[in-house]
Amino acid sequence: MIPLFEHYPRLRDKLPYVSLGEFPTPVEKLDRLGKDIGVDNLYIKRDDLSGRVYGGNKVRKLEFLLGYALRLKVKEVLTFGCAGSNHALATAIYARQLGLRSISMLMPQPNAHYVRRNLLMSYYCGAELHQYRNKLFLAAGTIYQLLRHRLKHGRFPQVIPAGGSSPLGVVGFVNAAFELREQIAKGEVPEPDRIYVALGTMGTAVGLMLGLKAANLRSKVVPVRVVDEKIANVKRMVKLFHKTSSYLHSLDPSFPELKLYEKDVSIRHEFFGQRYALFTKEGMEAVAHMQRTERIKLDGTYTGKTLAALIKDAKEQILRGEVVMFWNTYNSRDFSDVIATIDYHQLPRCFHRYFEEEVQPLDRY
Repeated sequence: MIPLFEHYPRLRDKLPYVSLGEFPTPVEKLDRLGKDIGVDNLYIKRDDLSGRVYGGNKVRKLEFLLGYALRLKVKEVLTFGCAGSNHALATAIYARQLGLRSISMLMPQPNAHYVRRNLLMSYYCGAELHQYRNKLFLAAGTIYQLLRHRLKHGRFPQVIPAGGSSPLGVVGFVNAAFELREQIAKGEVPEPDRIYVALGTMGTAVGLMLGLKAANLRSKVVPVRVVDEKIANVKRMVKLFHKTSSYLHSLDPSFPELKLYEKDVSIRHEFFGQRYALFTKEGMEAVAHMQRTERIKLDGTYTGKTLAALIKDAKEQILRGEVVMFWNTYNSRDFSDVIATIDYHQLPRCFHRYFEEEVQPLDRY
């Protein structure tokens, strides 16, 4: 039984849930990296190992979101992202595992090697792939695809929001905080003073913040913004926190209806760079530093920028004497053998350019 249900049994009866991942994910001490940057107690939460086929932070959310799709007995799910979306790929992988079809509604992004890998793996998993040039076309395309699938299959696909960051999806990371509390109680890791995590659609950070409060842990979440500020900002974080807290309280009144105030949220904005998915020098240096010292893979869009923030704080002596945790939201499972024989020409033509054009400069190494 997952930790959240052990503490709040009534939620087990009320929340839709299907087991997809391999939990708890390990906690490891990063001795070599910590020594390099001057943090004696540096730990990593290995959510990159959250699934046997595909890891990362999306698995926790999908256990509830796809659980809901199964409860509704739908046959298809539809979700959103950019061309190389980890969330869209994770949805395709785990939907297929449950016998559901997946539809990915995607938008353009800067090219990178991971974009190619994710598109090929999505195709392998049978995802129906669409790309739209902007949000207006995406909205129109979404209506069209929903109606088309309704006419074809007799039911609308279940819509999963971008990043899986609805209150239901956020519950996955409320549970993650209780998982961490169990690991602290077992002596696997001291209670962190700070937890650094990428801030995209906000579900991971908000879920941790809510879960840590509910679990009576003092750890401070340090959200490092990696998307446009219109998507990730303090007001939206507070709103999602309260919606999720109220949702859980409505299902089980013993779950506390917690509050979060804007003054208590401090987003790190300075590591985003020029645009979403455009790698930064500091981020890629952090990726290389983690690989060199700990042999752990990070990425240039999310986790590299997050680690860059942690390293900067360490260099400025902000973290001296603290227990610091880096929450790895990236997938480190290798599926290159699976996609090795797939010809990209089998993808819809709009995606061919990601294979024919050069990747962005900081990804050419």
